[in-house]
Amino acid sequence: MGRYVVRRLLQMIPVFFGATILIFVMVNVMGDPIAGLCGERQCDPATAAQLRAEFGLDKPLWQQYTTYIGHIFTGDFGTAFNGQPVTELMSTAFPVTIRLTIVAIFFEIVIGITLGVITGLRRGRPVDTGVLLLTLVVISVPTFVTGLLAQLLLGIQWGWIKPSVSTDATFGELIVPGLVLASVSLAYVTRLTRTSIAENKRSDYVRTAIAKGLPRRRVTTRHLLRNSLIPVVTFIGTDIGALMGGAIVTERIFNIHGVGYQLYQGIVHQNTQTVVGFVTILVLIFVVANLLVDLLYAVLDPRIRYA
Repeated sequence: MGRYVVRRLLQMIPVFFGATILIFVMVNVMGDPIAGLCGERQCDPATAAQLRAEFGLDKPLWQQYTTYIGHIFTGDFGTAFNGQPVTELMSTAFPVTIRLTIVAIFFEIVIGITLGVITGLRRGRPVDTGVLLLTLVVISVPTFVTGLLAQLLLGIQWGWIKPSVSTDATFGELIVPGLVLASVSLAYVTRLTRTSIAENKRSDYVRTAIAKGLPRRRVTTRHLLRNSLIPVVTFIGTDIGALMGGAIVTERIFNIHGVGYQLYQGIVHQNTQTVVGFVTILVLIFVVANLLVDLLYAVLDPRIRYA
């Protein structure tokens, strides 16, 4: 196990550098960020040259990248064009988005896996058909439509929630936004769990456990569910980074000032330091989540061993 972890950590190094290089290049070719600072009017050449020198944009792209990577290891992610350090933006945005992601993952695990187990054990019955139709509708409807409907009905017409979230965004305020954010992933978790349960239900080890006289509940929880959760855990693990980075629509609808909001502002204002800094952290979260998912396989299935 130890050698496997070390090998995976070493594999994360080229993944990190490759992803950050790609992000850095893509962000810097979006347009001239200095021109965006001047609005509709063209920048004065002297002012533009001074700003480029101040933010290091007058240097070659490879030199900008090496300087950025060197500063990262000292905890410096650069300065936004408004003069605020990117680390300050991260300190306010990431806690909010982490809470939102926790709420979304909670709904995925509790509701998605529960519905998947129920429909997988009752495949072909009315409850299975109803849940499949419901998940198909959820997948088909865009997130911004679901969010706006939830905000209109629950927040404005019925008054059950606040239409917009406060700056600190407590867990209670993030329940509805978290459900909206998790809606599509929840539907996929339900369908994936259902398929895995239905396939493993016909396996020899399940029939053997039942033939030995083990209670149905124990067969389902100790044998069938653990083995069926491997593809589900894979999906949820990769979905963590996707939820944190893809919360732009949900955070805009509910006025949540999290990672998605800051990324949106950075892209609109062509603030390369903000975009690259936030995406760099998201890359780290993604690769760490994948490592944890791989290690969790051995917990779910004792037959899996790492050399």
